[in-house]
Amino acid sequence: MKIDPQLLEFAKSMRHTATDAEAFMWQLLRAKRFMGLKFRRQHVIAPYIVDFYCHEIGLVVELDGCQHGMDDVIEYDAERTKFLEALGLTVVRYCNHDLLGRTDVVLEQLWKVCTELKNTSP
Repeated sequence: MKIDPQLLEFAKSMRHTATDAEAFMWQLLRAKRFMGLKFRRQHVIAPYIVDFYCHEIGLVVELDGCQHGMDDVIEYDAERTKFLEALGLTVVRYCNHDLLGRTDVVLEQLWKVCTELKNTSP
């Protein structure tokens, strides 16, 4: 399936305009620094662009700002998660505020999820 070139271009531009939380998370995940897993950032899984994606274990990591607490965004996120899970992916969401203020807690939760997925993937 060919991916819309505009979607790819938009994902590329998003890599250059990362939020502080996204930039911080990328420093933690990039270059197989986290559990030896290869993550991609602003990865296209049409019709969506996910914040971070690990193909090896089928994991999507989303970082959410405060706007994700609003009703219409909650509904959009739920639809998006349902779509990604229907592809067999696991989706985890962390609040930007938690990542920046309670990094150890977020990374511990992410470690558990990754460990579980590594143990169940073929």
